[in-house]
Amino acid sequence: MKLLENHIAVVTGAASGIGRAIAAGYAREGAQVALLDIDARAAEAAAQEIREAGGLAESFHLDVRRREDCVAVARRVAEQVGRVSILVNNAGINRRNAFAGDGAAVIKDWEDIIAINLDGVFNVTHAFLEPLRASQGRIVNIASIQSFVHVRTPNSPAYTTSKHGVLGFTRALAAELGKYGVRVNAIGPGLIETPLNAQARANNPDLVRIFMDHTPLGRPGKPEDIVGPAIFLASDLSSYVTGSIVMADGGYRAI
Repeated sequence: MKLLENHIAVVTGAASGIGRAIAAGYAREGAQVALLDIDARAAEAAAQEIREAGGLAESFHLDVRRREDCVAVARRVAEQVGRVSILVNNAGINRRNAFAGDGAAVIKDWEDIIAINLDGVFNVTHAFLEPLRASQGRIVNIASIQSFVHVRTPNSPAYTTSKHGVLGFTRALAAELGKYGVRVNAIGPGLIETPLNAQARANNPDLVRIFMDHTPLGRPGKPEDIVGPAIFLASDLSSYVTGSIVMADGGYRAI
């Protein structure tokens, strides 16, 4: 039996990068997957890829900033796919304007990053809360090494703040929802090579070097490096794990 058979999993930001890899990994382990993303065409392409590999997947357009849209998508998933038992909050953005830089850019960064990375996690989780409670489900939030530290690269303070918030939200929900049998955990990636940071990596090789100088495994991660922890936290292998964060950072926080 596969680890996620009889589960329906929702993954936000599933059109590319970590979210796409997790959705594919869940499908390989037997879950039926709903891929949510603001890029509807790319989400459908990812879902089609899963179907061609023999998995079960549907795609849905969603802007996680829009609370009413999150509620509507939760209703559509229930009607078209079924009762959700796994939620992965992965949708997120980052920008690298310094706090002491251009004031207008800093304000826009703050508003956009908090709206997606933190408010979006709240919006989606709240929208899917009832099916998750009914199924004694599992919530996996994508946090970061920046849930603990502010990495010394050109980096927006809004990103660090948002990821601290994701970890705090994870712990708060674990404490509250445990009585319903819902487990809530997080994954803390280090530098993962995704489309989200491709331009920053290409234009600023020093950024990668700063990360690698602090990473014992000596390489950036790949989206597939997050799939194993995501399967573990969604499966019965982690049946007594809640309120925790699994670091997938190549050892960054060890030194």
